Amino acid sequence: MGSAQHDLDLARKALRSEGRAISALAERIGESFQEAAEVIFRCSGKVVLTGIGKAGIIGQKISATLASTGTQSIFLHPVEALHGDLGRLASGDVVIALSDSGSTEEIVRLIDHVKARGAYLIAVTGTEESPLGAHCDKAICYGRVEEACPLGLAPTVSTSCMLALGDALALTVMEMRNFTPEDFAVFHPAGALGRKLLTVEEAMTFRSGERLSVAGDKLSLGDALGQAEKVERRTGAMLLVDREGRLTGILTDADLRRAMVRRGGEKITECPVGEFMTPDPKHVHAGDLASEALAILHQYRIDELPVVDGDHRPVGVIDVQDLLGIKTCQPSSGR
Repeated sequence: MGSAQHDLDLARKALRSEGRAISALAERIGESFQEAAEVIFRCSGKVVLTGIGKAGIIGQKISATLASTGTQSIFLHPVEALHGDLGRLASGDVVIALSDSGSTEEIVRLIDHVKARGAYLIAVTGTEESPLGAHCDKAICYGRVEEACPLGLAPTVSTSCMLALGDALALTVMEMRNFTPEDFAVFHPAGALGRKLLTVEEAMTFRSGERLSVAGDKLSLGDALGQAEKVERRTGAMLLVDREGRLTGILTDADLRRAMVRRGGEKITECPVGEFMTPDPKHVHAGDLASEALAILHQYRIDELPVVDGDHRPVGVIDVQDLLGIKTCQPSSGR
């Protein structure tokens, strides 16, 4: 067993070796990398990663990164491919094969079959003159590297180069797709970013001014309804405010129906709108999570929630329809 200092020296040496090799890639990549990225971007099918051993594990990670950044991708084990899984390949697919030597038997045996399926073959390898490098459609070569392993055997520097090149390809294609944080959240609904983006402000449809029905709570019902009709798109609720613009009530279509039934032929349009509104309604703030709004809608069996700012002034309405299909919204305890 070595000393603690020896162990640290070995660890630092390994990290420096991998770091130097990855840094060198920035100057090494060029036209082949650019053309490979263009092929992936224009792929009409899916991008298939393949590799065996440690290279296969790296391939799975690259495939996952591509899939999460807007490129349809799967991993295909080369041995399983030779025993029936070639059916996963189709014309129009792009195959990225990872092999440091470029002579890995299982990968070399795949070359003819990939070509026969009409797929485009990209090699990520350390040896461009290898069988894989010579017979692929496009080779991204990182050159011969010295592994960080003390025995010079365990794939370390070579797999780090593969991973870095795969990340660089995925991020380049992501940029070509104009992939946005909102797109990222769609593919990561259970992740921190997906949860972060699902706020009331971003989920609500009706906003102040262009789509929000707001009226003074001292108006008659008829005048309030007339004011609401001036809004281009109506929600199923009208928000009532005091003279300072603070929320005091909500009037829904259901409230109107109940008032008409209850008061018969009376000219209710001449009555104060405050007689029919629900005072001090349940509400949320723009920065609240959409899941909190959903919990309130479920708990109180209502369809609309006013959204207010820090001064209790309406800035929008979140409707139950706004939250349909948002799978990450799990009802929590109500307010």
